Amino acid sequence: MKQNFMKLTICFLLLITVQGVFGQTTFHGNNARTGKYESPELRELKGVKWRFKTDAPILGSPAVADGIVFIGSTDTFLYAVDQMTGQQKWKFETKAPIASSPAVENGRVYFGSYDGGVYAVDAKTGALKWRFAMEYEKRFEAKGIHGHEPKNQMIPDSWDIFTSSPVVFNNSVYFGSGDGNVYAVNSQTGALKWKFATKDVVHSSPSIANNTVYIGSWDSNFYALDAETGAEKWRFKAGEDPEAHNQVGFTSSAAIVDGTVYVGCRDAHVYALDAATGRKKWDYFTDRGWVSSTPAVADGTVYVGTGSTLQLLALDAKTGLPRFTFAMKTGVFSSAALAGDLAYIGNANGRLHAVDTKTGKLVWEFQTDNSKADLLKVSNPDGSFNAKTLGAAVFNDFQDMYIVMSRRFSL
Repeated sequence: MKQNFMKLTICFLLLITVQGVFGQTTFHGNNARTGKYESPELRELKGVKWRFKTDAPILGSPAVADGIVFIGSTDTFLYAVDQMTGQQKWKFETKAPIASSPAVENGRVYFGSYDGGVYAVDAKTGALKWRFAMEYEKRFEAKGIHGHEPKNQMIPDSWDIFTSSPVVFNNSVYFGSGDGNVYAVNSQTGALKWKFATKDVVHSSPSIANNTVYIGSWDSNFYALDAETGAEKWRFKAGEDPEAHNQVGFTSSAAIVDGTVYVGCRDAHVYALDAATGRKKWDYFTDRGWVSSTPAVADGTVYVGTGSTLQLLALDAKTGLPRFTFAMKTGVFSSAALAGDLAYIGNANGRLHAVDTKTGKLVWEFQTDNSKADLLKVSNPDGSFNAKTLGAAVFNDFQDMYIVMSRRFSL
């Protein structure tokens, strides 16, 4: 069964900057999810080197290993693409959209699908090694979510965009699930090692440091679990919103640096927690702007995107005080990548920004062709959203939430 969110073709783009082969074998660069890369900074954008088309939106980020780009699409396929040419090497079909980022380890690619499976496939051929079966994935849901009508009906949240991306450590694969569990399975066989139950959907991606799994849940708790046994070491309780269920839940994944856990929450905070105890070191309040972006941390600074406050924040890692803010024009769901003195971050308006981390100034910007065309007229020339066309009601109930999301994807 194929499910397309929109009737348009989505392109995966490789931009021409400097020559060279790089690698990213897991979401946000490493198991600690720091978002820091050793490749040189890319000060000049020279154009598009190649485009690879899938048949539906691409929501996750790519993994790159041994000259191959691995990327999942909501057209139900995981693709392997030659890094230099953009030519397809193979594709693997699941039974539902893929909304997580793959991880590559020891010649295998690990990823999840909305069909309730986490897969291990051969990195060279795409041949299936194993599939770990769970329930069909589901989104976070609540009655009258975000204030939508009807108030007494359970409504899936269209803004629960990503599913958990696996991480591979010590012969185990770790991931969260829509069934509310965090899982650890054997990386060679897919056999269950342990599972840990939370009280709601788990769509943030696990981070690992010091033999500990760090992961948040939609139950508003952030957990530290023993990587070998799944035993809980500590939990941190974030804010709750029992009325509209808007300012609630962890979708951001954590970055672990120098004994500190940096993580965003939809309660409009960025948190810095002691990695050993869960004690809060500081929090930064974003004035109701969701923090779904995973923090990137380097050289004593935390870089993270915000929702309704439409910013890339640069915060002092020790104090949480702002060093600079960069206006993103629309809400940010993507996570920054750091290389040299630049931060790279994408936006819901179809633009990719390269921001100087020393000055907070824009170095270059890439804009997709769909964003330039803007056939549905949902954005303004400066990249901000046109509230009148983006939010125009059709059904005057919760269904309009999904229509707004579809209009955003048009960019």
